[in-house]
Amino acid sequence: MTLLTARDIREIAADIGLRPTKQKGQNFVIDPNTVRSIVASAKLADHSSVVEIGPGLGSLTLGLLEAGHHVTAVEIDDVLAARLPATVEKYGQTAAAADETANFELINADALKVTELPTAPDALVANLPYNVAVPVLLHFLEVFPSLTSVLVMVQLEVAERLAAGPGSRTYGVPSVKAQWYGDVTLAGRIGKNVFWPAPNIDSGLVHIDVTRTHRDPDQRRRLFSVVDAAFAQRRKTLRAALATWAGGPQRAEELLRAAGIDPKTRGEALGVDDFERLAAAGAASERGATSMNAAAGATSGNTLTPDDEDTPENPQESAQS
Repeated sequence: MTLLTARDIREIAADIGLRPTKQKGQNFVIDPNTVRSIVASAKLADHSSVVEIGPGLGSLTLGLLEAGHHVTAVEIDDVLAARLPATVEKYGQTAAAADETANFELINADALKVTELPTAPDALVANLPYNVAVPVLLHFLEVFPSLTSVLVMVQLEVAERLAAGPGSRTYGVPSVKAQWYGDVTLAGRIGKNVFWPAPNIDSGLVHIDVTRTHRDPDQRRRLFSVVDAAFAQRRKTLRAALATWAGGPQRAEELLRAAGIDPKTRGEALGVDDFERLAAAGAASERGATSMNAAAGATSGNTLTPDDEDTPENPQESAQS
């Protein structure tokens, strides 16, 4: 297996007429040692089934194949997708890796619209396009419950935000949502000089050990809803910030107290467990209200009016009297 060098990257780009654009978040890794370091940081089990999002010219793809993993690459760019199989075949054909192409599958599609893959992935490893990194990450965690491990390279600022804990200045919606799926940690820092073209900022590696094996869609939806509401006005107390979500500030306070949370607290102070209790309190309240309404409706339907009480059960009785 031969990994791509800076010269290889530029030659392939010239061959297909590629000019990387910031709009598409195209920054290609040009250093083989960095690629191998990223693969090692993923801590994958032997022969893992890996989904790679945004493989670009194939630097990380080849690194994953070199390590013996099965790779399903999802690429939105038609030109890049058309070239990638040839790159895998050319650089992967060695005596020690004669079957690399058999371990490679390509999906030419928008990652945000992918809901199924030919091979169920147990790991996600990717140099994510900077402009869609968080939405793509959360989408794949939601749609593919088979994932048990994630390693993504994103902007350093985004990496720090994903791994931030409660009380941190960078802690927010992405932090809570990613950490709902498992343990999120910073796994390394990547300098800008190993990319072509070089970005303006450094990148960070984020590792997620996915521990939530049971993912109830309704539970996730309720929790993410309250998280969005809590951080929409992050400088306000939760009593005020959650007023719309709960149906009023007083109702928000009642739900917060039911979850064991001080209503004067701000969202940035709550951990995933706190948000789960709050979402559960909201769900319990909704179920209680639904049950009461149903009971009231049933009682109303069984209540006799004075006219009903005076009406004989058998119409013939009225006719005979």
